[in-house]
Amino acid sequence: MAVKIITDSACDLPKELINEHDITVLPIMVYVDDKEYLDSVNLMPETLYTHLKAGAKVKTAQIPMGHFLETFEGIATSEDHYIYLAFSSNLSGTYQTAMLAKENLLETYPEMNLEIIDTKCVSLGLGLIVVEAAKMAKNGADLEKIKAYIYEAMGTMEHVFSVDNLDYLFRGGRVTRAQASIGNILNIKPILNVQDGFLIPIDKVKGKKKRLQCLYDYATSQGTRLDLQTIGIAHADNADDAELIKAHFETAFGATKFVVSELGCAVGAHCGPGMISIFFRR
Repeated sequence: MAVKIITDSACDLPKELINEHDITVLPIMVYVDDKEYLDSVNLMPETLYTHLKAGAKVKTAQIPMGHFLETFEGIATSEDHYIYLAFSSNLSGTYQTAMLAKENLLETYPEMNLEIIDTKCVSLGLGLIVVEAAKMAKNGADLEKIKAYIYEAMGTMEHVFSVDNLDYLFRGGRVTRAQASIGNILNIKPILNVQDGFLIPIDKVKGKKKRLQCLYDYATSQGTRLDLQTIGIAHADNADDAELIKAHFETAFGATKFVVSELGCAVGAHCGPGMISIFFRR
């Protein structure tokens, strides 16, 4: 029996990696001026950022129960094992909805081979784990070995990022209107990470150059054998900074393996254009 990997579009993986490793990705819902879209299906990141810059009202919603029921029922009688790696439950209700869908289907399909894991990760923090689990599955690793890797990686995955404009964090309820306005006037760039699935501010700096240095310093203090790791770099309409970070990791740490991607709509809607992030293992 093979192992198959399912995740959601908050993983922010490039399409070529999704296709190469046979990963099923369920799209999160995105609303632009109340019009409904599917993340990275009929709304691409570059279009979203154009809307955001124009002042559109953008919000996201978890994957509907019906989408989970349809996907899970399609695998319910398979002899293969499936693992759904979910976006952090502390940032979205998607994990809980997936669990409810599974519980409903188990009444009809009690032998369904489906594991659902709340990774407490987001963006490429989730995506790097998804890709490695899919590689292991493709190479014939059994279910228990893949699960052991997933739980170990979840516990050591670091996310560190900074946004360019605090208005988007205000819209998502992460800062107050006063904090956003004053921060933007003073050119303050917050540095945040993810702890137990929550977004946590860890520092703030003034200006774009200082924010990159702060990200580098955090990676230097927290990373282990960065030269051997796959480093994740995700950006929102900010390819220039992504290239600077990649070059820094190559020079400073000797890193050679990277996944560089643009933030998908589900995460990008809450961070806004200019956001930059780095993912690595402690």
